[in-house]
Amino acid sequence: MQLHSFFNSSTSYRVRIALALKGIAYETLPVNIRTGEHRAADYVASVNPSALVPTLMDRDFRLGQSLAIIDYLDRQYPEQRLIPLEPNLRARVLEFSLLIACEIHPVNNLRILRYLETELKVTPQQKTTWYKHWIAEGMGGVERLLERSDAGPWCFGAQPTLADVCLVPQIANALRMECDLRAYPRSLAVYAHASKHAAFEAAQPLYQPDYSA
Repeated sequence: MQLHSFFNSSTSYRVRIALALKGIAYETLPVNIRTGEHRAADYVASVNPSALVPTLMDRDFRLGQSLAIIDYLDRQYPEQRLIPLEPNLRARVLEFSLLIACEIHPVNNLRILRYLETELKVTPQQKTTWYKHWIAEGMGGVERLLERSDAGPWCFGAQPTLADVCLVPQIANALRMECDLRAYPRSLAVYAHASKHAAFEAAQPLYQPDYSA
């Protein structure tokens, strides 16, 4: 199995966590999105038509989009399951995960921030204000969902799920961007707990072969 990944991509980070939790060995194929390798004609034609990372290669099967990849992994390699089978819990985990994947991440990813700078000519301070605004908007909802679940030490109980797989990279990015997260103690508690888990640690950007400061 191979994973086209960028070390600081939170979507790649999600898939690395899922692979580590399931104990699946894979080869990392770095794609430098800072220099536009994901937009190269051969990558788009032969790897990912969406011109994004990550992309999973499982023998002759190619798949992009982190949540689709994790759902695929759950079905092909069900131990340890990340998207629960029980209907109510499955719905809650997906509700939480999609809040991060659809409402927070898309407005703050690298291509959006670059567009703000290069096309709309915002200042660095304005870009930072944009980023922190959408983190606050989204993380408020994340925190309220965690308060409702009251499950601990993970987002939804005693085992990590897709919710944790999405939350940890999002918090890591927010901390890297120097966002004030003190208003989200439940989220930070889950993040601290996950940081001690070997699978979450191994998936960190710092430990990837293409890492650069």
